[in-house]
Amino acid sequence: MSNAIEGLKPELVWKYFAEIAKIPHGSKNEAAISKYVYDTAKKFGLEAKQDKFGTVLVKKPASSGFENKKSICLQGHLDMVCEKNADKVHDFMKDPIELVRKGNVIMANGTTLGADNGIAVATNLALMEDKSLQHGPLEFLFTIDEETGLTGANNLQPGFVQSKTLLNLDSEEEGAIYVGCSGGKDTLGTWKVTFEKVSAPMVAAEVSVKGLKGGHSGLEIDKGRGNAIKIMNRVLIELSALGSKLSAINGGNKRNAIPRECVAFIYLPKKNLNKAKKIVAEYNETIKAELATVDPDLMISMIDKPREKKAKVIKKAQQKKFLRTIAGLPHGVIKMSADIPGLVETSTNVGVINTTSKAIVVSTSQRSSVESEKLEICQTVASIFDLGDAKVEPSVGYPGWKPNLESPILKHAKETYKSLSGKEPHVKAIHAGLECGIIGEKYPGMDMISFGPTLEAVHSPDEKIYIDTVEKFWNYLLAILKNVH
Repeated sequence: MSNAIEGLKPELVWKYFAEIAKIPHGSKNEAAISKYVYDTAKKFGLEAKQDKFGTVLVKKPASSGFENKKSICLQGHLDMVCEKNADKVHDFMKDPIELVRKGNVIMANGTTLGADNGIAVATNLALMEDKSLQHGPLEFLFTIDEETGLTGANNLQPGFVQSKTLLNLDSEEEGAIYVGCSGGKDTLGTWKVTFEKVSAPMVAAEVSVKGLKGGHSGLEIDKGRGNAIKIMNRVLIELSALGSKLSAINGGNKRNAIPRECVAFIYLPKKNLNKAKKIVAEYNETIKAELATVDPDLMISMIDKPREKKAKVIKKAQQKKFLRTIAGLPHGVIKMSADIPGLVETSTNVGVINTTSKAIVVSTSQRSSVESEKLEICQTVASIFDLGDAKVEPSVGYPGWKPNLESPILKHAKETYKSLSGKEPHVKAIHAGLECGIIGEKYPGMDMISFGPTLEAVHSPDEKIYIDTVEKFWNYLLAILKNVH
């Protein structure tokens, strides 16, 4: 057992949380954890099936005396977002997540924790094992690739899930019941670039933007945090006036995470090197002041680099075009909901920029709980790319989940929460892409809610789960299952 979880309650949940932390399970690398879940179900003598994509469905019979209760499906996703600090040596394809306890939270050592959505996986495994619980017929749905393609949910087949009521365990605020979510779509812009040789008087330098918090591009998009790509672009435009030429730019790792870091390799006239360093230092102070409250650890720096023998840079006209295009791309909240106070209705994230031998690719992600607004912001981003002569590639996207405030399971969940805590739960919608939207399309009439313990800073190495909320979440879930009509 990991020392970080020793003595924590509920013991079974934390046992499985530590076990799955040992299994690499980034998006599109879920084969091992999918097999682990399937094999665990079989070990307990439970009925289990696995589709060709790796999604697993497990059935557990009702407890004695509870056979007439409605069947409920408990759902979470197997994959996690793989992010790490730049100085952290970690291979997400083979290394385990190192759990660390700090007071009332569990974190990872320099990487994402995977509580999104490992806590749902661990909870369902604990429910599968514990024979002392009282509940009706249960189904456990473990989907794959929620974070990068929603592949598991998108490929669910008719009849795979039998229940008509679903509890999604992928929300991140204890005391809140979620009844709706945004839909989303990605928009990629690609520039085919032509490189040219660097002239003799040019010297090499590396410009970096680091120290930002980043975070989930839906849940943290309203926090006003810095975007490393947009910040870097501001600096590069200023340096262009000194004759700076770009050799490569790379930033961000996931289209659904606010980019925390960005690095650019440039060449510029030797006579302007000191001027360039002064500009970078000034930008460091200026943007640190802009973001002092939300991103106090921002650091923009420039260091000399050895000149490469076969150094090449992007042609000036192309550089100007894509830098201006990135400057024009919106990032952040586009519109707040007029119906639900505090809810972001529409947003967009400039998530990733990569340089290849022949192209520069920018990945962006748009979200909205209103389908027409989602299409509009996607159209805006695509138009800006198009005006900048980038090739535009939109993704298929995924639907939102429309709230049903008359939901029977919502009524039961609200009554149960109040009976346990004496308080009314908060009923909310979330500016993120829960799989409920897709599941609702696949299985029309599915009665759904989403809830979970409290997590913070998911999709970043600062991700944490609050220990005390896990036990509250567990007891709440057991009460729902025991007393559902």
